[in-house]
Amino acid sequence: MTLQIGYKLAAEGFGPAELVRQAQRAEAAGFDFVEISDHFHPWLEVQGHSPFAWSVLGAIAHGTERIGLATGVTCPFHRYHPAIVAQAAATVALLSDGRFTLGLGAGERLNEHVTGEPFPAVAGRHARLREAIEIIRLLWSGGYHSYEGRFCSLEDARLFDLPEEPPQIAVAASGPASVALAAELGDGLFAVAPDGGLTAEYRRLGGSGPRYGEVSLAWAESEAAAVEAAWSTARWSLGGWKVMSELPNPVNFEAASAQVRREDMAAKLSCGPELTAHTEAVRHYVEAGFDRIALMNVGPDPDGFLDAFAGELGAGLRALDPNG
Repeated sequence: MTLQIGYKLAAEGFGPAELVRQAQRAEAAGFDFVEISDHFHPWLEVQGHSPFAWSVLGAIAHGTERIGLATGVTCPFHRYHPAIVAQAAATVALLSDGRFTLGLGAGERLNEHVTGEPFPAVAGRHARLREAIEIIRLLWSGGYHSYEGRFCSLEDARLFDLPEEPPQIAVAASGPASVALAAELGDGLFAVAPDGGLTAEYRRLGGSGPRYGEVSLAWAESEAAAVEAAWSTARWSLGGWKVMSELPNPVNFEAASAQVRREDMAAKLSCGPELTAHTEAVRHYVEAGFDRIALMNVGPDPDGFLDAFAGELGAGLRALDPNG
């Protein structure tokens, strides 16, 4: 399978118009797809943004011609009803002429608690995600449908605007239960760690679709500037998924990451202008079995990073072999 390289839009760090501009620049720089998180809050107050992902996707679809679009990822059962996600995804697929992939996951308290409804434990999230995917696929099949599950329901609903081919669904996974769900109900796998065990288990269970991995890095003209930007805006990420999925607000992530040092960020991410280091970071994901790699640049200069990709960085990444 051919390796594709994507650009992760930092929706927590930029407003909607700037995200659209960056997506257009990513297309011009040669990226294969752009991916956007679907958050209600940023991770940290200093990031300062979190626009409505679906409005941004519609604008990107209208303002680009070739580049793929994806959510990375949407929780389809708490802040949204799955019928709304099905409708939104079908609309973006139509606006983009079939360039859209729906990334789905079990959600994070940071975004989902805002409705005031209790946020379930992991097993409950997976059960709800299963029902949500079933409802989305039901609505994409056309006609009127009803559904009565343990957690989700649907009554006499029909989507009147559907693409000829429904979008692919990539399911986020971090362990055996979510990998099994991705293999059974998804068209692809989505993960944020270079864990070859996830991709191997996905294949063992019959999953044959694309495998999306998200690589964080910090590009800047100096290593010091890259490390500083990474520490300022991305230190929350060192807590791991057990922390990331459970904390409710940016102030909690601020407290949880208070002891993270700049040297901790430098040890965790490839930081600076050295393109070989960034290529090696991506290589770990390719060797772990991922063939759709989204680059999340937490450096201070998005345009500089896009220029770097249009030059030597993109060429070096495309030389990596996902079939090796």
